Amino acid sequence: MIPDLSIVVPLYNEAEGLPSFHARLSGAAEEEARARGLQVEIVYVDDGSRDGSAALAAGLPVLGVDIQVVALSRNFGKEAALMAGLDHARGDAVMFMDGDGQHPPEMIPTFIRLWKDEGWDVAYAVKEDRSDEAASRRAFVRIFYKLLNYGAATRIPEDAADFRILSPRAAAALRRMPERNRFFKGLSSWIGFRQIAVPYRPAPRAHGSTSFNFLRLLGLSMEALTSFSPAPLRLAALFGATLAGLALLYGGWIVVERLFWGIPLPGYPSIVVGLMVIGGSQLLVMGVLGEYIARILSEIKARPVYYVADHVLNRVPAEAVGHSPSGHAMSGHGVGGSHPTVLASRAEP
Repeated sequence: MIPDLSIVVPLYNEAEGLPSFHARLSGAAEEEARARGLQVEIVYVDDGSRDGSAALAAGLPVLGVDIQVVALSRNFGKEAALMAGLDHARGDAVMFMDGDGQHPPEMIPTFIRLWKDEGWDVAYAVKEDRSDEAASRRAFVRIFYKLLNYGAATRIPEDAADFRILSPRAAAALRRMPERNRFFKGLSSWIGFRQIAVPYRPAPRAHGSTSFNFLRLLGLSMEALTSFSPAPLRLAALFGATLAGLALLYGGWIVVERLFWGIPLPGYPSIVVGLMVIGGSQLLVMGVLGEYIARILSEIKARPVYYVADHVLNRVPAEAVGHSPSGHAMSGHGVGGSHPTVLASRAEP
C-alpha cells in the first residue's frame, strides 16, 4: 500500500547514534500513524558514509512503519541526499529531518496536525534563538540572510531548518523543480502555498560532531546566493560604480590642485595604489561572475545529481498490518532522476 507520509532522513556517518534515533523516530511515527489511521514510511538516505551507516540502516528493525534505505554511490552533499529522498519517497506528503538527533521526532505529531487538521502546506521548524552559538557565526548567518533576501522574488525565512513537512501538493510542486544546483530551503519557500513557522530548540548532538565546517557552510551559502539572489551581482555593480565615482572625483581634485595651486601630482605611489584598487576590484567582480557562470555550466551539462548504489525496502510484517507481506527488495546502481527497477519512485527522467 502506498504510504500517506514519507519521512526522509539523510545520513552521513551517523552509525553511532542511529539505533537510538531510529527507535525514537519509529516510536513517534507508529504512534501517530495508529492514532490517525495513516500509512507512514521512513526513508534513510546514506550520503556516502564511511562508518557503515548504510549497512546499519538496512538492518534496523521494522518497528511498525516501512523502512527504505537509499545508499548513494559516494558523498554528493546534503542537498543531493534530500533530492534522492524526495525522488524515492512513496508517500504523497513528505517530511524531512536530520539523522543526528537534533531534530526531535517528538515534534512529528505537531507537523502532522498542522498539515492534516489546519490545512498548512508547508510547516517548517525555526530555531527559537542562537544564543548557544558563537557571535561570529550568528553575525555570518544574519549577513547571509540579508544578502539572500535582498532583491529576491520570495523571502526565505531566517533561521529555518530543513526539518519540515510538505503536503501532497507542495511535495508534488517541489518534485517538479528541474535544477541541479539546489538549495532546499529556498525551493521550499519559492513554491508558495500556505506556510507556517514552528519554533523549536535543537537538541544537542548525542554522538559525533557536525560535518559542516566554515568552508562547507561558505560553499552552501554561495550555492544559495547564486541560486536565489541577484545580490552579489548588484553589490559588485554598486561597488564598481562607487569606485568609478571616487576615481572621477579624485581626478577632478587633482586637476584643480594643479591648475589653481600648482601642486604637483605624486607619481609612483598614486599609480601603484590606483592599479591595485582597480585590479582587485576587477578580480572581485570576475569572481562573482564566475560563480554564476559555474552554476550555468553545471545546469547545461545536466549530469545526474546523485547515483544510487543500493536500495532496500523492509516492509512491516503482514501479521502486524494485515494487508502487506513482509518484503525485502533491492535495486543497485540506480541513477538520480530515473525510476528504480523494483520499488515505486516518483523520480523523473
